[in-house]
Amino acid sequence: MSPARTPVLTAVPALAAIVGALALVVFAIFAGEYSTGDWLKLRRQLAQERDSVMALEGQVDSLGRAAHDLETNPTTQERVAREEFGMIRNGETLYRLVPKSEPARAP
Repeated sequence: MSPARTPVLTAVPALAAIVGALALVVFAIFAGEYSTGDWLKLRRQLAQERDSVMALEGQVDSLGRAAHDLETNPTTQERVAREEFGMIRNGETLYRLVPKSEPARAP
């Protein structure tokens, strides 16, 4: 007659399976090169990069419109010539207002 198995010995394989499954879950979430944490971080980074791309596309569109206006619109060309280069028409007088500079301090 063989000795009867104790309940503790029959529970060991089930306990080992549960511990092994938990270890796999923990490994999948926290460990490894492509863990869930890395995946979540990459998703956040991807969202930030998409926002950056959208902002840059808006700037490119705006600069494209400005370049088109500079090439084709005489009013814009005159405004830029006056503001950026100080150009004036014949018969006009240019007055430049220069801010007061502070006196140099002795070292």
